[in-house]
Amino acid sequence: MTAVTAVLSLALVLAAARWGWLGPDVGRGDGFCEAARPGWVRQPANTWSNLGFVVLGLLVAVHATRPLRLGLTLGAHPSLATAYAVLVVLLGPGSMAMHATQSDVGGHLDLLSMFLLSGFALGYAAMRVTRRGPSVLWLVFAVAVALGMAAHFRGGHVPLLGHGGNAAFAAELLGAVALEAVLVVRGRRSADPHQALRFGLASVGVLGLAFAIWTTGMTGHAWCRPHSLLQQHAAWHVLDAVAAYLLFRYYAGERRPA
Repeated sequence: MTAVTAVLSLALVLAAARWGWLGPDVGRGDGFCEAARPGWVRQPANTWSNLGFVVLGLLVAVHATRPLRLGLTLGAHPSLATAYAVLVVLLGPGSMAMHATQSDVGGHLDLLSMFLLSGFALGYAAMRVTRRGPSVLWLVFAVAVALGMAAHFRGGHVPLLGHGGNAAFAAELLGAVALEAVLVVRGRRSADPHQALRFGLASVGVLGLAFAIWTTGMTGHAWCRPHSLLQQHAAWHVLDAVAAYLLFRYYAGERRPA
């Protein structure tokens, strides 16, 4: 399923970029330093770096075929591991849609793909904190995606983060981290499952590094080099993909207390 999603989503977004299905270039994403090139891939570095999400999403899918190595919760619900793999893969084409075309629709797809992942992270944490089943995950997921997109469409300027959509994405990730912290503390004080803390900390650390680099990759920043093929925003994509994979390893490392 994940491989099919990867092939179809990549084929669709590349065809959409090549033949203009997502509408005209309106400059969406031009705030991320890289100068638009002639041709149908407007920002090559910021576009192709998103293949990191596809590669690491497929790696998650390989792990998902081995239920005995998925930890307690994912082992009991292996379809959730596959769902997570699919969502990581979709981050790639979603972001490519914006950076390849700089179209308005591409910008919406970019934010939507981000909220799919943050919604899953928040919902999966809520499911385990409440000791409920996947229905809680998908309820929280649906609400998080809807509220995130509402914040995105509302717009508005947010210091450091740029706009309301980015702020909502950050808030959902921070909410997921807070709930995971509850699970870690609870697991140390009771017979609840123990979390693979080293992978969780590594994921947060890589994401923090990615964000620090993201802030330097904005148009107008002293470190911005619009015509360079080495772009900070491209590094943000690659590091985010690594953080998403480490988050999965954190999920899959959940164990019963000794």
